[in-house]
Amino acid sequence: MSLWVAKVIILLASIVMVAIRAPHGSRSQRIAVATSRKGKLEMLLLALAWVGFLLPLTWIVTPLLPAADFPLRPLPLIAGAVCLTAGLWLFHLSHADLGANWSITLEVREKHTLVTQGVYCRVRHPMYTALLLYSLGQALVLPNYVAGLFSGVAMVLLVALRLGPEERMMLAEFGKDYQDYMALTKRLIPGLW
Repeated sequence: MSLWVAKVIILLASIVMVAIRAPHGSRSQRIAVATSRKGKLEMLLLALAWVGFLLPLTWIVTPLLPAADFPLRPLPLIAGAVCLTAGLWLFHLSHADLGANWSITLEVREKHTLVTQGVYCRVRHPMYTALLLYSLGQALVLPNYVAGLFSGVAMVLLVALRLGPEERMMLAEFGKDYQDYMALTKRLIPGLW
């Protein structure tokens, strides 16, 4: 199977991700920050996430990392395309449901509200679930051990190291309302965890 198929899928998925996130990022910057927990670890995690996003694009347009390439197989390609699609769909729903409450870092914006409707009625962190799904899809579609897997490693680290601090920030901001919400929902996977 030709590599151009994987390259087209990854490029299209990347464009869709940017198209989903860009308007929210623009709106987010116009709303003042009320509370910020952005520290050195947070900045490192964001940098890793950016590398995880840009490395596959670099693989598409350059001959970088050819020693890490492996043969492209149809079943992982199809499964990966499904994961990418599901991840992007959930990514879109998460952003749409959060609206002006979204921030790329651990911040609470002015007039921030607790969102518990839409996909947030099933899990507390659907955007992280979306990013993990997207990274899995990317690893399956992209036949390069480095470019394909780096995003997944970065996203697992981001979720593992950010989930606790984010929940503590939400508890500090919303108190009992967030405690009640935690009792009704799972973190990442509906009904499981």
